[in-house]
Amino acid sequence: MQNKNLPIDEVKQVIKQAQNFVITTHVNPDGDGLGCEVALLYFLEKIGKSAVVINVNETPDNYKFLDPENRFLTFDEQNLEQVEKILSADLIFICDMNQSNRLKAMEKYVLRSKATKVIIDHHLEAQDFADFYLIDVDAPASGEIVYKLIKSFDDFEIDKKIATGIYTAIMTDTGSFRFPRTDSETHRIVAELLDAGADPVEIYDKVYEQSSLGRIKLLGKCLSEIETRYDGKLGYIVVTQQMLKDYGVEEWETDGFVQSILKVAGVRVAIFILELKDGVKVSFRSKGEIPINELAKEFGGNGHKNAAGARLYDISLDEVIEQVIQKAEKYAYFEKQIGVEK
Repeated sequence: MQNKNLPIDEVKQVIKQAQNFVITTHVNPDGDGLGCEVALLYFLEKIGKSAVVINVNETPDNYKFLDPENRFLTFDEQNLEQVEKILSADLIFICDMNQSNRLKAMEKYVLRSKATKVIIDHHLEAQDFADFYLIDVDAPASGEIVYKLIKSFDDFEIDKKIATGIYTAIMTDTGSFRFPRTDSETHRIVAELLDAGADPVEIYDKVYEQSSLGRIKLLGKCLSEIETRYDGKLGYIVVTQQMLKDYGVEEWETDGFVQSILKVAGVRVAIFILELKDGVKVSFRSKGEIPINELAKEFGGNGHKNAAGARLYDISLDEVIEQVIQKAEKYAYFEKQIGVEK
């Protein structure tokens, strides 16, 4: 269920036989999940299928350009029509995630549905709840797997809408093509997407250069208050609900803050702690050989070797900060321990 041996041909046959599709992604959707959804939605409609996108959360403002017709639905458990779409679907695509609990309120309906369930993802340790797993943990983005699935349909031409979705997915999850696992294959795929009409200037502008003034000011405050530990190898910042209120910023607008910490010379492990309305979100990043996903696992999370996250409930913010920083020590010194210190 892990690498390379993707059952694309089998999924292709299931797609051909199905008619009604539901497409979804994880709670608090990001560019990779949303980009996959856009590409699948327009691909399925172009081959004569009926498809709908239903997500747990509303699309963040900086990604609404992907859905100019406002077709993406935000799940409402009281909306019987939405529930019925899930329960009666022939096939459900689950993008950029492989743990059913990341579907939150949708989880029980997806699990109950008799639909064929197809996971498209690039994260480790998939939960056993689907019928097909298009998982490649070496892929830099789930969007790259969607591309390969679509291209398996002979003579299908990717149009601008589909190209824009896949490009957004790959661009955002590769950190604009600079993160590990961005290889020559990724760039060859992107070249085809550009030929199909994806506009790299416009997409980057929509995603990264339309921040609210409040977000920029909050980021500035966070950068001015970065804390370091363990000989400067660990950097972390904390954002509280009061800070979000003071700057008029929504929780989703802090996406990307953690990456800024790694810009500090000497920092090998970055931690961003965000107080949520109903818990605490912790984002982990690392450089080199440091397996930061193992730290995330200690808090019930997961992710990639150098990028992971966790959500905690029924615990105070101060307790989270203390526990995370304490447990992070061995990861800050990990490269020294294995003899490859940078």
